[in-house]
Amino acid sequence: MSIANNMARKHFEEEHENHERWLVSYADFITLLFAFFVVMYAISSLNQGKYRVLSDALGSAFGRGPGLPPQIKSDALPMGQLKRQTPAQKQQADAVRRETESLTGIARDIKKALQPLVSQGIVRVSQSSRGVKVEINASILFAPGDANLAEESGQALKAIAEILKSDTHSMQVEGHTDSMPINTPKFPSNWELSGMRAGSVVRLFADNGVAPQRLTAVGHGSNYPAASNETAEGRQRNRRVEIQILANIPEAFSEVPLAERGPSPP
Repeated sequence: MSIANNMARKHFEEEHENHERWLVSYADFITLLFAFFVVMYAISSLNQGKYRVLSDALGSAFGRGPGLPPQIKSDALPMGQLKRQTPAQKQQADAVRRETESLTGIARDIKKALQPLVSQGIVRVSQSSRGVKVEINASILFAPGDANLAEESGQALKAIAEILKSDTHSMQVEGHTDSMPINTPKFPSNWELSGMRAGSVVRLFADNGVAPQRLTAVGHGSNYPAASNETAEGRQRNRRVEIQILANIPEAFSEVPLAERGPSPP
C-alpha cells in the first residue's frame, strides 16, 4: 500500500506546473531593453571608440560579426543634439554677443536723448544685424527742396554726435527723397538733393567731434521708399535721413579662384 502511495505522490509531483517560468522571458526582455539603452547612450556620446567596442560585444553576443552597423554613420548627430563649438567659433560668438550689447546700449542712449521726437514719430531708432539705424524725418532737418540744415535740427543732430563722438563704429549717413521729381540749377534730380542732404549731416557730425574717417555720405534718391509714394503721408515719411551705425563684426573672406572655362557649346 505504501508503495502505491509513493508512486502516486511521485506522479503528482512530476505533473506539478511551474508558475515561475514567466520570469525567464521577463529577464530576457529586461536584458534586451538594457542593451538597447546602452546602445543609444553610446551613439549619443559620439565616442566612436567606445561605440565600436560596445557594438562588437553586442554583435558577438547576438551572433553578428564585429564592426559598425552599415546603416549607422559615425559622424551623424542624434536629433536635437548640437555640435560642440570649436575655440574659434566660441570666440566669434562671444565677439558677436559683445558687439550686439554695445550697439544696443548706443541705441538706447540715442532713443533716450531724442525721446520727445521719438514719441512724435519724427525719429525712429531700430537695430538689426547690420547695426543701429536712426531715421530722422527731413521735415525737421531741411526746408522743402533744400539741403541746408534748419536751425532747429541742430539740437537733435548734436545730441547724436555727442553720444557717438567717443565711439569707434563706422557711420553711413543716407539721404532719401520721395518720388516727386525735382529740377533746379542746384539739384537737377533727387540724386543730388539726397546726396547733399546726407553730406550736410556728415559735415555737422564732423564739426561736433565725430572722426571724419568714420563717416560716409550716400544719396539714394527715391529708390528705397519706407512707405507708399501714393499718399501725402507716405511721401513725407520717405523724405528722410538715415544714420547707420554699422556693426563692427569681422567677416571671414576667401579669395575666389577663377574657374577654368570649358569648351564653348556648339
